[in-house]
Amino acid sequence: MLTETSTQGDDLTTQFPSTARGAQLARRHAVRWMEGLGHPPASDVSCTVALVVGELAANAVQHGRVPGREFGLRLTVDRAAVLVRVEVDDAASTKRLPATLPSSCPEGESGRGLLMVDVLATRWGSAPRRPVGKTVWAELSLEPPVFPSLE
Repeated sequence: MLTETSTQGDDLTTQFPSTARGAQLARRHAVRWMEGLGHPPASDVSCTVALVVGELAANAVQHGRVPGREFGLRLTVDRAAVLVRVEVDDAASTKRLPATLPSSCPEGESGRGLLMVDVLATRWGSAPRRPVGKTVWAELSLEPPVFPSLE
């Protein structure tokens, strides 16, 4: 369940419970927001935003959860730069992103999420959040990818 939502123009700020259900709701909320901006749910742009929001929200729940604290989702469109910025805040100050991307065993069940974010995002990173916690962010192109012809 959403606890707080603020929408101003091309910005959305929402809080979710730090649970698996909260991460799922964050992804769904992002898809609806993208649809409101003219990007249908099945579009490449909306699917990319959904994947990144889902991954960052799941990481906030799994690695940044502090009992009794929610995680925040902020989506911002920069029309001049033709991108959407995804920010996920959590309350865990002591848990930072790894200095290098993890190398995952092909048979492993986890460890590929940040690799996926790295591939899909124009750029991404993290920053400390005041008074506590951190923000993990990713910037994604609003222009659909151009794939070369296979002919």
